[in-house]
Amino acid sequence: MKCTVLAPAKLNLFLDITGRRNDGYHLVNMVMQAISLEDEVTVSVDEDADGILVECSDEEIPCDATNTAYRAAEVFFARTALAPVGVTIKIKKRIPSQAGMAGGSTDAAAVLTALNELLHTELSLSELAEMAEEIGADVPFCLYGGTMTAGGIGTILNPLPDLPDCRFVIVKPEIKVSTAEAYRKSDTVGYAHLANGDKVVSGICNGDLSEIGRGLYNKFEKVVDIPEIDDIKAMMLDCGAEGACLTGSGSAVFGLFAEKADADACADRLSEQFELVFTAQPLSRGTAVK
Repeated sequence: MKCTVLAPAKLNLFLDITGRRNDGYHLVNMVMQAISLEDEVTVSVDEDADGILVECSDEEIPCDATNTAYRAAEVFFARTALAPVGVTIKIKKRIPSQAGMAGGSTDAAAVLTALNELLHTELSLSELAEMAEEIGADVPFCLYGGTMTAGGIGTILNPLPDLPDCRFVIVKPEIKVSTAEAYRKSDTVGYAHLANGDKVVSGICNGDLSEIGRGLYNKFEKVVDIPEIDDIKAMMLDCGAEGACLTGSGSAVFGLFAEKADADACADRLSEQFELVFTAQPLSRGTAVK
């Protein structure tokens, strides 16, 4: 038995870090958006075998127990108390790694979705999301998808209306960013001055792309060392973007466009300088059986 799941990437339309708990977890205020750039995760189960095997089309991604997809399978069997069976997870990567786009988290969410389908556990989305919190802070959102605010450590989710019709252009520079190091740098900046995400939320609720674009914000832009950020953003704005911003801890940068033609022209221009350039649309869903 096997099941293939589409696993969307996410973008942060707004990201502020509001504090740090005693246990080391950081508190955030975010607006997250699922997009149509998706991995494909195929999960197979063999009742006559045991163990978890992960295969990935990206050779740089580890396929051992440190992979979030592997961890998702472990958590699923632990939380359901089902007798373990053989599980093979094949990941076809389209989402770039170390980009701030939840590529690992969405693959983990896809494994939960697939196992729920294959093993007929009939768990609700909220029950799967409870499992997902054990795997990583972005994993619950990847299950739900759409447009949401996220608070706490990123797992307190509240849905927002869908974005109006628009396009995203995403550029992933070669530089790689350590999320842990980015958070450490944010601690040195401190949390006395917090940004306000009301403009993004208001723009979403009003269906106003220009307002959303003016409100795009990511605190990590102030602390991560990615020289290309400002140049990429300037090019996107020059091409007609409503706004441009880093996503997650980077290093991917995205622009928000009202018109497909402008987005396509921007992607073509950026492709002259960068290898990894993508266009995408907002999605109103998270992981989904193909």
